[in-house]
Amino acid sequence: MYHGIINIYKEAGYTSFDVVAKLRGILHQKKIGHTGTLDPDAEGVLPVCLGNGTKLVEDLTEKTKVYECVMKLGVETDTEDMSGSVLSSKPVTSSEGEIREACLSFIGDYDQIPPMYSAIKVNGRKLYELARNGEEIERKARAVRIIDLEVTGISNDEVTMTVTCSRGTYIRSLCRDIGRKLGCGGTMAHLLRIRSGEFSMDESYKLSEVEAMSKAGNVDDIIIPIEHFYSEYPCAHVKSAAKKLIDNGNPLALSDVEEGDAFAEAHPDRIRVFNAEGRFAGVYSYDQIKGKFMPDKMFSTD
Repeated sequence: MYHGIINIYKEAGYTSFDVVAKLRGILHQKKIGHTGTLDPDAEGVLPVCLGNGTKLVEDLTEKTKVYECVMKLGVETDTEDMSGSVLSSKPVTSSEGEIREACLSFIGDYDQIPPMYSAIKVNGRKLYELARNGEEIERKARAVRIIDLEVTGISNDEVTMTVTCSRGTYIRSLCRDIGRKLGCGGTMAHLLRIRSGEFSMDESYKLSEVEAMSKAGNVDDIIIPIEHFYSEYPCAHVKSAAKKLIDNGNPLALSDVEEGDAFAEAHPDRIRVFNAEGRFAGVYSYDQIKGKFMPDKMFSTD
């Protein structure tokens, strides 16, 4: 079984779940999870966790995202993108200066009402399932943050933007809200995620490339190890005699760890722990009162 993360370039036409399903077939393993849904028409970075790396899904999903977006003004659709049915159409009368001002006004925290066509669950049902049945329900606004927004082009009724935002932000809904502020409506015409946390588009791989590497037997070359995401913490190796302790995720005494005293004196908040064979086992914190390293997050050493 593979353990770690692959930086996938999701192509248009695939859902995020399609990507996971195809990777299960390519890599011949079931334990795979993605770190943030992309709409079928959207493209770009989709980090996918493998094996024990699935324990990182929640942490990686929280990371900041960066998108390149094309917004079409003067129209609103039921899906909030150009794949949906048109709900209204109005002329665009705002100047370029007014359009830029409206876009930039969304930088910072704002309460965003998510789209009906989304995977958010209400009373156990996904909103898009309700929407496909012709139902529309009231959605609670959610706090999101637009960290940065740059208008890179305005051509007729289309606006190109680069948006840096928090988890949970719907760029479709941002386009809707900008359009409503301008009084003409807006919808998303194109979306490309160029970064998710530290994962960038220029270091991503299409499914076809992963499949080719898997067949060639060198897919390991593009799997990022789990311990990479804890590289800011000092590295500690556990002595052979403490194998059972680390295998069971038990606390470790200073005497169980090579150079344990040195780590204790440095008072590290957290350390990366490896077993005697050099395999990453998890993240520990040193408890000054107990005089031991206590497990924070464990990854199987099997």
